[in-house]
Amino acid sequence: MEVNIMIAGEAGQGVQSAGFILAKALARGGYHVFADQDYESRVRGGHNFFRIRASDSEIGAIKKSLDVLLALNEESIALHRDELEKSGVIIFDKERVKNPGDIGNAMAIPMDELAEKIGNKIIANTVALGVCLAITGYDIKLLESTLKDRFGQAEVGKANVSAAREGYKYGEKHTVKDFKISLETVSKKGKLLINGHEALALGAIAAGCRFMAGYPMTPASSILEYMASQMEKVDLVVVQPEDEISAINMAIGASFAGTRAMTATSGSGFCLMVEGLGLAGLTETPLVVVDAQRPGPAVGLPTRTEQGDLQFVLSAHHGDVQRAVIAPATAADSFWLTVKAFNLAEKYQLPVIILTDHFLANSYVTIEGFDLSGVSIDRGEIFTGKPEDYRRHKITKSGISPRAMPGMSEALVVTDSDEHDEEGHLVEDAAIRMEQVEKRMRKMAGLSGEISPPELYGPEEADLTLIGWGSTYGTLREVVDTYKNIKVNLIHFREIWPFPAEKTDRMLAGAGKTCIVENNGTGQLASLIRAETGRQINRKILKYDGRPFEPDYITREIEKGES
Repeated sequence: MEVNIMIAGEAGQGVQSAGFILAKALARGGYHVFADQDYESRVRGGHNFFRIRASDSEIGAIKKSLDVLLALNEESIALHRDELEKSGVIIFDKERVKNPGDIGNAMAIPMDELAEKIGNKIIANTVALGVCLAITGYDIKLLESTLKDRFGQAEVGKANVSAAREGYKYGEKHTVKDFKISLETVSKKGKLLINGHEALALGAIAAGCRFMAGYPMTPASSILEYMASQMEKVDLVVVQPEDEISAINMAIGASFAGTRAMTATSGSGFCLMVEGLGLAGLTETPLVVVDAQRPGPAVGLPTRTEQGDLQFVLSAHHGDVQRAVIAPATAADSFWLTVKAFNLAEKYQLPVIILTDHFLANSYVTIEGFDLSGVSIDRGEIFTGKPEDYRRHKITKSGISPRAMPGMSEALVVTDSDEHDEEGHLVEDAAIRMEQVEKRMRKMAGLSGEISPPELYGPEEADLTLIGWGSTYGTLREVVDTYKNIKVNLIHFREIWPFPAEKTDRMLAGAGKTCIVENNGTGQLASLIRAETGRQINRKILKYDGRPFEPDYITREIEKGES
């Protein structure tokens, strides 16, 4: 059983709210759900949509073809009618849409009229959700419980439940020709519906992060907002300073004092943070920075998606700054790799950058939940010697100096943003400068051993090897699964720096044709692979229109290259 539903309209019509409620109702029936959002950078008007794919088997991508289009305005029909399956149906309000055109299966329903019958025209979208579930035969009680949780048990909640029932009754009475999708409850045990940034924020909290500073910037704002919403539930401080420069410096200050700290921004905000990144590197202060990518340069497309910052975060520094770079592939990855990021930051005393993007940030997916017994916290090597013997930047074989926290012992903790000696006092001595640079660089040997190799999905030997990183994972896995006549596999990167060159080289050595798939215009991972292994990728499929990949798009592009 599978269904693909889109709710479309303009900003201000409640597209996102209605989409999330419907997705959650389907998740409560045991369905695997994948949902994404597309919206313009405006408060009112424009065109927005929320796509939901629900299946009784595991899924990790969205589909372009639609079974149901719930159109909240006339423009939505014109824009998406060609995406509808032959047996699909368009649901719309007969008062809002005056000229739908010849659209085959259509349900012109009195959404506003039925809502006014309940007493409030504003709940017309809930009527439409009831109709949508009625034509699939889905259990209305699952939508009702979702609405009660969303709006409460008081008047607003009761009105929405009544509106859903009215829509459901209407849908039951008005059958749709040739529409054959029937959704039974898969399981009485529902699934957790979560997006990538909610999972990342939960991972940070589970990892012991207790301070976050951030300046609002799409799509990183959702991390700031979610963590702020948890302040009263956990011992957590969330601050919105005046800009991104202040945000990273506040996080560095909190970390220097001994608190696990992070900041989050997008590409142009990360530009402002680069000087602070160098400060964390030189003072060897642990720090987690999230760069939630969106199309650039400059303001670019603020509410769209792209993977355009990889080369930037790898090389953003003046002088040599050691770092780790991680790019979660799924919501579950976002949780667990964030935990790992905090451990690496403190163990190696350096910045760890987490690369997400708008697609991962705002796509909802069902998961079974997080087993917190799997969370371990590694705060690195803590100084336990005599206070008078403490040297913050002590030269060690590993490059890691035992760490003391100011005020937590009698050890005097000194560091400086100028080059410094072992005790942390600024110097200009050439020999000491060499020692400190080499000490910091030695960390990378140990850090390299912590980086997981790319995942191989599919057969070990293949005619075609797809390569990707970050949020394209679910889509690429589905592409691999569609091929039956030729052997196709996938090499996918989640942990990118230090680059796992030796393991990558071995994996590519046995590959046939190689094709990299990236949401940018230059093939940034392909360039990195060539620089680190000397291997040239045969072909690139690049997309930089601000929209995510869909499995069918990649398959078509592959076939173009084979023809």
